[in-house]
Amino acid sequence: MVKNKFYFFAIGVCLVSFAGCSSTQVKRVEPEEVVDLSGRWNDTDSRLVAKEMIGDVLARSWVTDFRCKQNRKPVVIVGPLLNKSHEHINGAIFVKDLERQLLNSGKIKFVASKEERPDVRDERQDQRAGFTNPETIKKMAMETGADYILIGSINSVKDEFKGRYVILYQVNLELIDIETNEKAWIGQKHIKKVVKRSKYSL
Repeated sequence: MVKNKFYFFAIGVCLVSFAGCSSTQVKRVEPEEVVDLSGRWNDTDSRLVAKEMIGDVLARSWVTDFRCKQNRKPVVIVGPLLNKSHEHINGAIFVKDLERQLLNSGKIKFVASKEERPDVRDERQDQRAGFTNPETIKKMAMETGADYILIGSINSVKDEFKGRYVILYQVNLELIDIETNEKAWIGQKHIKKVVKRSKYSL
């Protein structure tokens, strides 16, 4: 009887210990805090690269030249962003970081992307279904055309040896005049990371 009690007690201790070891711990942090677990491209890279590259493109002479010639702010749209790196990267997050930096600068006007426009057009069409106050119905064929399109790619090179690797990300962006195909700006940003894997890591 005593042995049985000791046996069940031992099992209980083991189960509690196992549960404690396998429990998940979560800590909330500020979105801007740098958290780099794997060394791969992450939200911090996206945010910092967007901020630096948009700061550079808006500091160039094309903005002033356009405003002097056209007497208005240039209209920009963000086009395709190709992922040519060795890993999966959610390009939508980087595109939104670029859009936010562009729009919040106050130096340009920004129009809906190719993917967003169908929803806006459907809404304008729906306003003509007879349920909307006629005084508030938006006109058709009044969309603002973009003057420039921002396109680019994310590239990477990885060098690995004995659990340690160096990875270089290269982001290329180009601003192109939609009417003339002239390139108004070319930007490039590098991020280099050195990662050492623990021999116990999975």
